[in-house]
Amino acid sequence: MKRHTHIFFVIALLFMQLNNTSASAQSCAGQPVAVQILGSGGPTLNRLRASSSYLLWIDNRARVLIDLGGGAYLRFAEAGAKLSDLSLLAVTHLDPDHIAGLPALLWLSNRSRTEPLPTVGPSGNDIVPGYSTFLYRLFDGKNGAFQIMGSALGDAQTYSQQSVRLDVSVVDAAKAEPSTVYNRAGMTVTALGVPHGEVPTLAYRVQTHGVSIVIGSDQTGTNPAFVRFARGANVLIMHLTIDAGTKHPVHAAPDVVGQIAQEAQVGRLIVSHIGPIDRHAAISELKRFYSGPLTIGADLQCTQVR
Repeated sequence: MKRHTHIFFVIALLFMQLNNTSASAQSCAGQPVAVQILGSGGPTLNRLRASSSYLLWIDNRARVLIDLGGGAYLRFAEAGAKLSDLSLLAVTHLDPDHIAGLPALLWLSNRSRTEPLPTVGPSGNDIVPGYSTFLYRLFDGKNGAFQIMGSALGDAQTYSQQSVRLDVSVVDAAKAEPSTVYNRAGMTVTALGVPHGEVPTLAYRVQTHGVSIVIGSDQTGTNPAFVRFARGANVLIMHLTIDAGTKHPVHAAPDVVGQIAQEAQVGRLIVSHIGPIDRHAAISELKRFYSGPLTIGADLQCTQVR
């Protein structure tokens, strides 16, 4: 009897989890536009936060995926997103907490998608390879770390047909002006280089249905062009990684995040990539400079963009 009760309990629990996942996906379908945080954490272990990843829902479809850090592959599935719906995979930079989930996403992806997947990332330097070189080192059918996924780069050998093909483009992260990286079907995506130590990094702005979303990514906040890039956005996502009153060579302090959002006159600020910080003090510092609507990010959190 106890065994039967245990089995019924497990079945009921699984049923509840399936229902919760469906409800979460339905609530972030995009009416017509929503942004969902798949990973709100960074490089430090946090059982509640996957690493950095954002998903834009447009007209009830998951259309733009920005970054895919560790754990975000699971969140993509939990959100109810479909790889076949993606119009663009955009990568801000090649730190592991922003890109480590890519092989997992693409593994056997040719079974769920037939069309090539457009993807864009930053140029490289002496420390970090450019995006195309990075992908070659991962997926080249002869010398890549994942040779069996050579079809990601167009390898026609039978044994390597385990990934949808990627349509790769690279943006010069040192370019002073924004670059248009996607302009189709009523959606325009632009990219701008932002300072993040010695790692070439891009911020992205997505415009569609008369609204705009800006993903600031990891940055120091010291490039004045970024304020112009983000100005008037309905939603701005910035990273809150270091404590109030501190300085860091690659991340913006909370007061800088607040100043950027206030000066850019955004409709709503979402803070994500939450580090191991005194969050109360950081938010208090941010609010000294930013007076608009504020959301503290969490995994699978959804914001309708208006």
